[in-house]
Amino acid sequence: MEPTRNAPGGAGSVRNVQQHSTELRRELGLGDLVLTQLMYVVGSGWVGTAAKLGHAQVVYWLLAIALFYLPQAAVVIYLNRLMPLEGGLYQWAKVGFNEGMGFLVGWNLWVYTLILLSAFGLMVATTLGYVIGPSGAWFTSSKWYDGAVTGLLIGSMILVSTLGLRVGKWVHNAGGLAQALTFTALIVMPYIALARGTLPAYHPLQAQMPPLSLLSVNIFGKMAMGALSGFEYVAILAGETRNPERAIGRSVMIATPLIAMMFILGTSAVVAVVPAAQVDLISPIPQALTLGFRSFGIGAVFGPALAGLLLIRHIANVNYIFAGNTRLPVVAGWDGLLPAWFTRLHPKYRTPLNSILFVAGITLAFAVLGLVGVGLQEAFQLLDNAAGILYALTYLAMFALPLFGLRAFRRAPPWLRLAAASGLAVTVLYTVLSVLPIIDVPNVWSFALKIGGVVVGTNLVGVALFRAERRRRNARPGAGAPPAPLPGD
Repeated sequence: MEPTRNAPGGAGSVRNVQQHSTELRRELGLGDLVLTQLMYVVGSGWVGTAAKLGHAQVVYWLLAIALFYLPQAAVVIYLNRLMPLEGGLYQWAKVGFNEGMGFLVGWNLWVYTLILLSAFGLMVATTLGYVIGPSGAWFTSSKWYDGAVTGLLIGSMILVSTLGLRVGKWVHNAGGLAQALTFTALIVMPYIALARGTLPAYHPLQAQMPPLSLLSVNIFGKMAMGALSGFEYVAILAGETRNPERAIGRSVMIATPLIAMMFILGTSAVVAVVPAAQVDLISPIPQALTLGFRSFGIGAVFGPALAGLLLIRHIANVNYIFAGNTRLPVVAGWDGLLPAWFTRLHPKYRTPLNSILFVAGITLAFAVLGLVGVGLQEAFQLLDNAAGILYALTYLAMFALPLFGLRAFRRAPPWLRLAAASGLAVTVLYTVLSVLPIIDVPNVWSFALKIGGVVVGTNLVGVALFRAERRRRNARPGAGAPPAPLPGD
């Protein structure tokens, strides 16, 4: 169903995006989307965080799945069927609310993913150090090593993204398979230990009620928004997906139970072999597998082997995030909100080369700030801490669409509005608790003001950029009627 002509964004805007999307190659199929979601949504560290809760983790996961994860899947499927457009959530907010809101949603998502990208170099360098082993300690502990790995990683991102999803999808698929193999080994491990008698008992779905406290509520919010978000990101590449109206929705329905099983059973496996007080929050899976298989005499082998699989997943994941982040400037350029320079495609591969080079340059600059430890390090760290809130703001917009937006479409069904309200409430909870920390800090209000200041400042920059580009666009001859204003204009 198309939006009416006078709707925010308008039918002409939607058709413009659809027309531009035909210039892109449609490379992604259903299997690619499922594997990509297994890679992107399932973060390895969350099973360690949840394992700190002991057997209460089952209740927490089930609550997070019921109140956030399933509502998220339902809203993403619904919005994608209405608007299967390149740019995903940016386009949904633009059409459902107005152009200014869409730009701010895209801006928050772009900054969030940019911060993720800038930190991945150190993560890959650390994981590669585990693969190399102690023999490489003389060079893996140097800043030059971290810088070289970061530079090579950014170079690979440029190369893979330039070649396009015809190549990139195989990189992403490899990451999804590596993550699936990692969790399969983790889930199977307790049963093998039980059969060999090294584990006296194992009940993966054993549950106990968690204590109700501010700490437990905060952990619930982190597990929901932190661990279970990410389905919407695949829709950014809708214009490069074969039959996106069906494929993206079907991929979410297939991936949803698989991801839920990976998190719940993976956490149960960690709880079975690692005491809660000793869980390694950085590398809980290698730790659990090493302990679980130590009776075989090959426990030490699993560290490097799992590090290798995690390395594949990290490299694939960063390439996927980078590909999505380069598309946001492109769709904003199609709307005239960024210079047309961002929209130019490689003549052979039909990929947005200028946007790729721009995002790579910004990512490299942020990564260098993190490596050299200059005076801007504190500001960068504040931005890193605020990244989760920036991402949560995009989810607030997404869940608000079935409730308050989409006036150009038929009214969302009651069950979807109920799901959206649940997801919105959990996202608000996560956002508030992220601004007001419950851990010991020198000054709680100073911390909250700094984080809030970074979030507000980032969005003020986005507002300024939107208004400047809107004035530039409207100044061009034949620009036509001005677009819908930002809220408060």
